Amino acid sequence: MAKSAHSQADITDVPAADAPSGLRQKVGDAILGLVLRVPDSSEREVAQPDKRARALGRSAARQASVMAGSLALPPGFLGWLTIVPELVGVWKLQAQMVSDIAAVYGKHATLGREQMIYCLFKHVSAQLFRDVVVRVGDRFIVRTASLGFIQSAARLLGVKVTQRIIGKSATRFVPLLGAIGVSAYAYFDTQQVAKTAIDLFAKEIVIDI
Repeated sequence: MAKSAHSQADITDVPAADAPSGLRQKVGDAILGLVLRVPDSSEREVAQPDKRARALGRSAARQASVMAGSLALPPGFLGWLTIVPELVGVWKLQAQMVSDIAAVYGKHATLGREQMIYCLFKHVSAQLFRDVVVRVGDRFIVRTASLGFIQSAARLLGVKVTQRIIGKSATRFVPLLGAIGVSAYAYFDTQQVAKTAIDLFAKEIVIDI
């Protein structure tokens, strides 16, 4: 195919955001580091992958919920210090879940950074990946993306995620209530990632280099 994800020059200009630049940078760097390495998986291809994949999603969502809620318990300024560790911890759990779901569908050997960032963050910004992972009927076309594209995508996602953090910041200053909210969101977020991964890996995947 002639069209490539390399042509997505529009994401290189990351818009300004009403959020601390240091936090945006840390979040963007965390996303980039996460998607550049695909975790190994101990899972194997199974005869009923949908059932196993849903079980993996539920398990990861519970783990993410507990982890995020625990890290969000410290009130006030201490709570702010746990934001990046909380995000990174949840994302690592989700990345392992994506790797495991790919494995049960027999797709781990072709799992790359494009599929990983798509599964982890499609629900954050679907438009960002419109030319990278494209559904055509009952199959998905995955176009190889340059490192520059992945870096730009990570920066833009860092902005979006940080804006969301700032928007929900007030709840972090309320003991226990903030932790409950963070825990519930981590559960929902992980379920969204699992749904995207199952939708992707259940279909035929064509890698367009």
